[in-house]
This record gives sequence, C-alpha cells and structure tokens, in this order.
Amino acid sequence: MTTGDGAILIFLPNWIGDVVMATPAIRAVRAHFPHRRLVAVAKPYVAETLAGLPWFDDTVPLGKSLRTFGPTVAALRRHRPETAVLFPNSFRPALLARLAGCATVAGFARYLRHPLLTHRVYPTRGPGGSFKPTPALEDYNRVVRLLGVPDPGARMELATTPADELAADRVWAALKLHRFRRVVGLNPGGAFGSSKHWPAEYFAAAARRLVAATPGLGVVVLCGPAEREQAAEIARLAADVNVVSLGDSALSLGLTKAVVRRLDLLLTTDSGPRHFAAAFGVPVVTLFGPTHIGWTETHFAKAVHVQKPVPCGPCQRRVCPLGHHRCMTELTPQDAVGPALDLLRRFTDETSGATRHAS
Repeated sequence: MTTGDGAILIFLPNWIGDVVMATPAIRAVRAHFPHRRLVAVAKPYVAETLAGLPWFDDTVPLGKSLRTFGPTVAALRRHRPETAVLFPNSFRPALLARLAGCATVAGFARYLRHPLLTHRVYPTRGPGGSFKPTPALEDYNRVVRLLGVPDPGARMELATTPADELAADRVWAALKLHRFRRVVGLNPGGAFGSSKHWPAEYFAAAARRLVAATPGLGVVVLCGPAEREQAAEIARLAADVNVVSLGDSALSLGLTKAVVRRLDLLLTTDSGPRHFAAAFGVPVVTLFGPTHIGWTETHFAKAVHVQKPVPCGPCQRRVCPLGHHRCMTELTPQDAVGPALDLLRRFTDETSGATRHAS
C-alpha cells in the first residue's frame, strides 16, 4: 500500500491494445487517489491512445535511445514522484522509477528487476513451470491492487477528442458513409508482425458476403500509414461500391478511434483496434492465429474470437517459423462472416453506429 502524497508515475504498456486493457486499472488508481498527481510515462505513439480521458495531470514521453535516459530521469524527478506503477515487464521502467526517487514501485517481478520493486506481482505458471496464459487486463489489475486500490473490474474505456470527431466527419462525408444504415469496419493490420495477417482476398470475400447478406450495409477498410496499399487492395478485390478504403484519408490514431466508435461491427485481426471496439461497446469479431486468446481476453460480451487449431500453434511468433501460415489461411471468410452476421442481428438495434455518430 502507498501512503505518501507525492505524484504517482504510471508507466504505460508498449502496445496500443495493452494500453486499452490497462484502462480499468488506471481509472481505479485515479479514483482511489483523487488528490495525487497522476503522470503517464509512455512512448508517444501509445500515449495518444488515451487522449480525451481525464485521468492524467501530465505525460512524460519515453524515448528509445540511451541519449534520452538522463533527460527522462530529470523530467520524472521534476514531478517529485513517490510511487510508480509499472505495466511493462522490462528492466528499464523499474530503473527509471528508482532513479526518479520513487519509494514505492509496483510491477511484475521479471527480467532481473526484482530488487528494484517494493511491491511484486509474480507470473502465473502452469504445472510444468511454464508461463500460464492469463489476461493482461487482469494482471494490470493485480499490480494496482498491491497499492490498496479496490478491484478495478474489466470495463475498458476510451474517449475521442473534438479534433478526432471532426476528422471522422470528413471521412464520413468523403466516403459517403451516410448513405448506409449500418457500417462495418475491416481492420487488416497489426504491428505485431506478418504472422497475424489474414489474406487480402479473404477480407474482400468477407466484405462481399456481409454486403450481400445485409441490406443497407457499407464496409470501410481501416488502416495505418503503413497499410494504405493493403486497404486499397481489399477494396479493389471486393469490387463492390459499398466497400471503401480509409487509405486516402489523413490518418491518425485519433481518427481510427473515432471511426471505430461509429461502427456497428468491427472484423479485425488480433490488434489494437480490436480493443478500441470493446472500449466503445462496438461488437467485434477477432481473427486469432499465432497468438493465444488467453493473454488478451477481456470478457467483452459483444466479442467473438475465431481461431482454428493447428499442430504448431499458437506459437506467439511474429513471423510464421514454418512458412505456411496455416493458422490464418485456414480461417475462411465464412468463419468470420457467420459470427459477424450473428452479432449484427443481436446488437445492431441496441447500439448502432448511427446513434453514436449523432452523439
């Protein structure tokens, strides 16, 4: 338990999806310590994920090179921190927290940093001693509970800014998405690696089937800056005027959040936007291949996970070590379309993209 009154440093995870899964824990820390300064310590590309939320008083950017180490310590010390919450597993955040003057440091006891921690969470292990897949969301909650924070629960949360919504308004107008009663998003990307990718022709086939089965449905293909060509290819292969790509837009993480918030459903690889959908209450079908569902389970009631068992997986590798990519190629378009249509039938009337767009 932390008893001081100094600032609390929260070192955010290094993956966008993990940041979303940490939101229940962050929200709970803010509620439990309403008078303490809360400072996010994060790589710039993940800090943007939480834009629009009111929890942090300040943010300290976390650089990659050794040259930024000293300036980062100095920036942290200026906040006079007493406590640090470490969501990443690596050694560096623990060292930064100690050098910044934190008397209380809570995190996972891994990667030789055990002596730097005052409050430790140990990985869950199976009978043979290997790591047992446990949801990251629950592990983040375990860390903050060490500080006396009540159980944060599993409700993830995100927000958009007025600038994000204005950017989404422009996309809706440019792509004429207002003409559809329902809009489904396809998210083919993922920073993890090529092993998570689903073939473009599969996404295109899924888009055609969704449009054919659902009157008034439009499909928008999401992408990051490095995935513009992939998104355009999916729209081209779909060969349907109701399937459009986000690739020609001025892309940003905030725009992706605002677009996902307006969707009626998201069909995605196991990547960050999957968690955007859950945080905004949007039904989501996630295609799992090389990654174990257990690591990122969030217990979202409007989510369906699709995974085909293969002898070599889930391997947790960024690139298929055997070269055949069976865990993804054996997932057919119909494997995704069936659950997507079921979710649309069950939840579209309850929470529609049209309603969120008008809000």
